[in-house]
Amino acid sequence: MSGIVLSVVGATYATPPGQVLFTTVGSTAWTVPTGITSISAVCVGGGGGGQSGGAGGGGGATSYGNSISVTPGESLTIEVGDKGAVATNQGTTGGTSRIRRSATDLLGAFGGSPGSFGTGGAGGTGYGTARTGGGTGGAGAGTTRGGGGGAAGYSGNGGAGGNSGTGATAGAGGGGGGGGGAAGTSTRGGGVGMLGEGANGAAGDSATPGGAGSGGSGALYGAGGAGTSGQDAGQGAIRIIWGAGRSFPSTNTGNV
Repeated sequence: MSGIVLSVVGATYATPPGQVLFTTVGSTAWTVPTGITSISAVCVGGGGGGQSGGAGGGGGATSYGNSISVTPGESLTIEVGDKGAVATNQGTTGGTSRIRRSATDLLGAFGGSPGSFGTGGAGGTGYGTARTGGGTGGAGAGTTRGGGGGAAGYSGNGGAGGNSGTGATAGAGGGGGGGGGAAGTSTRGGGVGMLGEGANGAAGDSATPGGAGSGGSGALYGAGGAGTSGQDAGQGAIRIIWGAGRSFPSTNTGNV
């Protein structure tokens, strides 16, 4: 019996879903896979560092974009921001996370500002030519051993750091909750997850760091650092997804 060859003319096939997560701090080149002409992405900036014994750092921004046109085989620059460091007089600023095409920033998330004498760090903001949404990081508390601000959420801001064990606020729209401060101790803000919008991060207190927002499962991405040893800021991260019907903040953004 002779073989039968079936020929389908003019058929179209949906692009299989895919994803890539970048968590290594620094710059790397990413080549767009064969057949991919559109991506969605989210960037989270690094949290600002707290001042040792002083004010808390601000949370990193969350910035996302959908239906970003790409060309198979082109190279995009991926830069993941580092966490801000704790320092005696003033912490350091959280690093910016961004996706670049040549000299153009398609999507970016600034890191949180550091804590300084009497001044809590401001939260980072998002930007980019392809940005369609995202929130601002929460502010750190500006007192002795102030709490860190929470990372921004997908559709709301991070929670603010607390003073003297009170005043921390929960994240909004999925942002990580701010860590509460107290005389002698304070805690970092909450981070944010990379799988799309989820529950809000709870406010922290003098013993418990701010809760992770958006299904963060304890992830520290974008968390603002506190003015207490061992309560460091969280680094940034970038996630890219593709495939039919997938878009941030919450449409088929799971781990596929």
